[in-house]
Amino acid sequence: MGFGRRSARVDEHRAADPAAVRAGALALLGRREYAGAELAAALVRKGYASAVVSEVVAELAGERLLDDVRYAESLVRQLAGRGQGPARIRQELLQAGIAAAQVAAALENGTDWHALAREVRSRKFGAAPPSGWPERARQMRFLQYRGFSNDHIGSCLGDAPGVPDSDP
Repeated sequence: MGFGRRSARVDEHRAADPAAVRAGALALLGRREYAGAELAAALVRKGYASAVVSEVVAELAGERLLDDVRYAESLVRQLAGRGQGPARIRQELLQAGIAAAQVAAALENGTDWHALAREVRSRKFGAAPPSGWPERARQMRFLQYRGFSNDHIGSCLGDAPGVPDSDP
């Protein structure tokens, strides 16, 4: 006897019933926002017929109860609030089944990534710049892991294009 959470599978009579599939989809959507592909996969895992699931997901999208653009914008806000950069967020959105054009639009309309990289770096390492190369490399690896580009990392470490060096 395990204590893990098991998803209840539907019986074969309800698996092809559009009303039951819709009820299952609305129950999932009541908990959190889903991307269309993500919701369809969750319903199929529960045992619903994939043909009926496709129809119901299309209906929900037509009624705007399911919206990939809204989901993408919401996930960008949520993950940026946790201090994750655009590369990591892009990967999450693509895994959720969001189209590449919608991912690009959501990231474009997102936050100021340079400012977020500076904030994440200072929150983790303090306001003082890195003292030597080993510390600088450590901070760069941390920011890369968080999903920031080399441009974002350079700007928060003080070597952005257009920033004059202190050495002539």
